[in-house]
Amino acid sequence: MALQQGTWAVPDGEPFAAGFAQVVEAIKAAGGQPVVLAVADEEASAAQLEAMFTDQREAEWGEFLSDCGKYETELAGEVAKGKLTLAELDEEEQSLDRLRRWYRTIRARDLFGAPSAPAAERRLKECAEALESFAEQVYQARERP
Repeated sequence: MALQQGTWAVPDGEPFAAGFAQVVEAIKAAGGQPVVLAVADEEASAAQLEAMFTDQREAEWGEFLSDCGKYETELAGEVAKGKLTLAELDEEEQSLDRLRRWYRTIRARDLFGAPSAPAAERRLKECAEALESFAEQVYQARERP
């Protein structure tokens, strides 16, 4: 978690240890001087840090869930307008790919399992299903004379 520019706080142990060591080496290789500090009250600090990490992930999941809703609204709007073209399908596939990448990014950072993570996974699947339905409608529209 970024505390300020160039200052980070991470819990001790895995999965942070290996990545943290790589960051320290990268800073040294770039000519920097990393300073690593340990917190005295590790147990209380670890719990506080976990809560802070989880709060940040929860905020990200909230944004993600909102975008899933916007995505489904967009698909429904295209159907309502009769905009059932291959170009629109391609655009919507790219939007779903963006949602998938964003999901993977947040999931990789969600080390402590934020409460909204399962809902986000479910909503991403629902978005994929909505795109499948949209694609079927596009192909049906192309078959009509």
